[in-house]
Amino acid sequence: MKALTHSLLITILAACQTTARPEPVPSSAASAPALAAPVAELDRLDARTPVPLLPMMANHQKQNMRDHLAVVQEVVSATAERDFGKVARAAERIGYSEAMGQMCQHMGAGAPGFTEQALAFHHTADRIVVAAKSQDAQAVLQALGETLTKCTTCHATYKQQIVDKLDAH
Repeated sequence: MKALTHSLLITILAACQTTARPEPVPSSAASAPALAAPVAELDRLDARTPVPLLPMMANHQKQNMRDHLAVVQEVVSATAERDFGKVARAAERIGYSEAMGQMCQHMGAGAPGFTEQALAFHHTADRIVVAAKSQDAQAVLQALGETLTKCTTCHATYKQQIVDKLDAH
């Protein structure tokens, strides 16, 4: 029995040593040419207006968009709980400020109409704060609906276009 166990162990070890190792996963740089054609095809099919952005800017914009969605979730949940202070605090994150205005101008500089649409979104979000301060759930939801209309209109109109450098204006 001991000889059988020993033979089995040797066979298993030999099999492990001769088993082909998996091919290394190609780096993103190596797979870039393979992705170029499908990305170009998607871009061709997507007729929205491009917003030219450097990769860092595009990533920052996507982070902001995800936070905008989080704000919407927080506003809905807080409205259901009748916590109007929480509604106002959440909505203030997407409301208009000078810093937000400058960021919208910077991000949208290469796409006609983008900055104006982005600013309209932030000003519309200010109405959520006003409605929350009056503790009017119906007005909060109405203002949120108007704000979401700005979101969907913008997303239906514009798409990110990743560029190596921005054109000087």
